[in-house]
Order: sequence, then structure tokens, then C-alpha cells
Amino acid sequence: MTSVLAGRVWSVLVPHHASGARFARHQLARTLADRIRPDFLSDVMMVVAELVGNAVRHARPLPDGMIRVTWQLAPRRHSGTVLLRVTDGGSADVPQVRTAPSDALNGRGLGIVAALARRWGVEPAGSGRCVWAEIGEPDPG
Repeated sequence: MTSVLAGRVWSVLVPHHASGARFARHQLARTLADRIRPDFLSDVMMVVAELVGNAVRHARPLPDGMIRVTWQLAPRRHSGTVLLRVTDGGSADVPQVRTAPSDALNGRGLGIVAALARRWGVEPAGSGRCVWAEIGEPDPG
């Protein structure tokens, strides 16, 4: 597991395992805690946990057995925006929001992402795939 900082962009490799989501949340919280409001940080941490969890459950790892998680703070003139990118080895299924029955134990992850993000999407990334989300800071009011 590695972490890299380049300006206002951070990247970490996490294991293709349930513990990867926990590690990504902790790294994200450590780097952003003094940069964004706590309530906004909670939303960003929830989105990264859902995206990494989905990558572990539904996709192959990258060739090194890992998942790459990158987050970026928007430039100062667009403060209050975090762009998350979770890159995995891809799968046959395209990620999409599902409607889960009320008694289902899973199936709500991308619904949560869609509710918390301004926008999100999926794009090819080498031989894998990247699921990204742009989360905007809520109004303080």
C-alpha cells in the first residue's frame, strides 16, 4: 500500500480485499481532515468506501492485485469539490444504480454514490476500468 501526494492530488494503492475500503477511508481522512469541513469529509469517505467496496465485490484487481484510489481537491476557485477515482481490473458488468428491495442486504452502493455526488461515471482505464465521482461541498446553511 502506497500513498503519493502531487499538489492537491493523492493516490493510494489498496488491496483488492474488504480491508481496502477501510484503508482508503483512513488515508483520505488523514489527508483531507484539515482541508475540508467534517460533514463534507464524511460524505467523501462514504463515497470512496462504496466505490472501493464495489470494486472488491464486482471487479478484478489491477495486475498487481491492487485497486488504485485517487482523490483531488478542486483548484481554489472551485473550492469545495473533491474528485474521486477508483481504478480496478474491470469486469464483464457495467456499474449501474440498482433498485434494491427494502429487505436486501446489498445493492445500494451506487445509489448512495449518486445521491452524494454531483455526478459520477465509468470510463476505461488501460485494461481495466475507472469509476469516478465528483462530490461537492454542501451549502453551509
